[in-house]
Amino acid sequence: MNLSDFGWCVGSSLDLAFAPLAQAGFAVGRVVSEQRGAYRVYTQWGEQDAEVTGHFRHQVKDALGFPAVGDWVVVDPQEDAAEAIAIHQVLPRQSQFVRQAAGTLTAGQVIAANVDTVFLMSGLDGDFNLRRIERYLVTAWDSGASPVLILNKADQCADLPAAIAQVETVAIAVPIHVISATQGDGLDQLTPYLSPGKTVVLIGSSGVGKSTLTNYLLGEQQAATQAVRLDDSRGRHTTTHRQLWPLPGGALLIDTPGLRELQLWSANTGLEETFGDIQALAADCKFRDCQHQGEPGCAVQAAIAAGELTTARLHSYQKLQREQQWIEQRQDTQTRLNTKRRWKQMSKTIRQHQKRKR
Repeated sequence: MNLSDFGWCVGSSLDLAFAPLAQAGFAVGRVVSEQRGAYRVYTQWGEQDAEVTGHFRHQVKDALGFPAVGDWVVVDPQEDAAEAIAIHQVLPRQSQFVRQAAGTLTAGQVIAANVDTVFLMSGLDGDFNLRRIERYLVTAWDSGASPVLILNKADQCADLPAAIAQVETVAIAVPIHVISATQGDGLDQLTPYLSPGKTVVLIGSSGVGKSTLTNYLLGEQQAATQAVRLDDSRGRHTTTHRQLWPLPGGALLIDTPGLRELQLWSANTGLEETFGDIQALAADCKFRDCQHQGEPGCAVQAAIAAGELTTARLHSYQKLQREQQWIEQRQDTQTRLNTKRRWKQMSKTIRQHQKRKR
């Protein structure tokens, strides 16, 4: 395999961005896996271990700046590297699927970078959840990639037409494909998204069938699978890290661990795309700052009264709006603290330098 098999295109914006670095003697590679800061990168010499340099670690502003699976990175040209090669820089991303990192720390986490299509998988079993699908769609639209909704486990759904009808009310202008990965039903619908050189990422909660679909697309058993819990249809987090796989047809697939939670990080575009129906209705409200909570002339409440919109969908929209506002406030606070910390460190360094001179 060569770099073009991993999506590198001569003459592309990435190629032009890398050209000066190539002239300086650097090589380029794509991150195929990452575990606790240790990377595997595919270069022109094959797959190699890699790690970021100390200078890189010092210069990067936050966690979003570190390499993620799917990233194109600038590395040292070492054909027979006995040790990990050095990563000096991450080339500009064409897209990135980002969530708020789990825990209390205000930090973004890149799940996958430079993907063309996001396969959002949802099970049609006991773990089916419309509100979760809306949340996934918001983040997918904001990634810069094209979302595609895959409803798996069709063989376990008691009323398939009703479930599809529900999903169609929230997945506006998004392709929806119903499959059964274990039975092999409907999987040919995914072929148009798997063109040579294109990258697809699989996103979903644990137990929806991502690893089963990965094995089918690979044509062999590479990703481990487990049965879901019988009491709630939840998965057991079999996949432990993100991995980029070249598929037999030439496409590239990023398999990811099941997400226990998906908190928003940046969702301005995502909210507009996912809830375009509500925003279109809101444009006809009597008051520009209408909160859709009983104000006179509210077009959104009129649509609910007419059965054109559900209260649950409006509440979901408002909840995600509040969450986005909250995370933006936290980001602003964190930015101020980081700036203050940097200036404090710079002042300390200057004082130490002046003291040594004296």
